[in-house]
Amino acid sequence: MARKDQYYNKAKQQGYRARSAYKLKQLDETAELFSPGDRVVDLGAAPGGWLQVAAEEVGEHGKVVGVDLQRIDELEARNVQTIRGDMTDDETKARLSDAVGADGADVVVSDMAPNMTGEYNLDHARSVYLARQAFEVALDLLDSGGDLVVKVFDGPDLPDLRADMEEEFQYVRATHPDASRQESSELYLVAKKRITAPVRKGDELEVEVVDVGSEGDGIAKVEEFTVFVSGAEAGDVVTVQITDVKPRFAFAERVDAE
Repeated sequence: MARKDQYYNKAKQQGYRARSAYKLKQLDETAELFSPGDRVVDLGAAPGGWLQVAAEEVGEHGKVVGVDLQRIDELEARNVQTIRGDMTDDETKARLSDAVGADGADVVVSDMAPNMTGEYNLDHARSVYLARQAFEVALDLLDSGGDLVVKVFDGPDLPDLRADMEEEFQYVRATHPDASRQESSELYLVAKKRITAPVRKGDELEVEVVDVGSEGDGIAKVEEFTVFVSGAEAGDVVTVQITDVKPRFAFAERVDAE
C-alpha cells in the first residue's frame, strides 16, 4: 500500500479531516509541542485536521483557535474556535488576539502551502513567504517559552528564514515527518521556547547587582528580566556581556573585571 493511501485511509477510519493530521501527531511526538491546558493557534487551519489533533492534545481545559480564508466546518470539539479571514489583516489579527486572550498563545502551528505552479523555485519562494507571515504573527501572539511550527519547501531561501527564527527562539530544527510524502520537498521548522527577553546574546550593558542567587551568581534586573552575573556581589555596578539567553532569564559575564 502506498504511503499516501495508508495515511489517507487511516484518517478516514479514525475520523480526521485530512491525512496531514498525522504529520502534526508525529511532530508533537518528537518535539513535545502540546500540553493539557495549552492555548494553540492554527494558521491556515482548513479543513481542520490539525485543529482536531491539537484539540485532543490540549484537552477540555485548553483552547485551540483556527484561522483561514476558507470556511472551516464546525468541529465537535468544544475547545475549538475558528475565525474566517486573512491572518495578516489588522481586523483578523485583532479578532485572533481577542480569542487567544491576554496571556498569549503557548503554541502556533502553520501547515500553509502555496498553490503549486510546478516551477520549483517559485513554489519554494512562495512557501517561505507564507512561513514568514506565520512567523511574524507568532511573534505577536506567543507567550515567553512558546513554540512555533511552520511548513516550508526546502531551497535556497530557507537558511535566512531559519536564522531569523533562531534569533527569537532558544533553538530551531528542521524535520520531515514520516507522514509527509517521501518524494515531497516539504519540511517543518520547529522553533522551541520563544525568547521575549530585553537582551540578546552578545549584548554589553551596565547593570546593578541587587541580590545573590543560590548558586552564588549575582542577580541583576533588566526591565524586570533576571540576569545572572558570575563573579559579582550585591551592590556591584558592573559592565557585563550576555553569554546565554533563556525564555525567562539570561547569563552574563563581567567584562570590567581585572
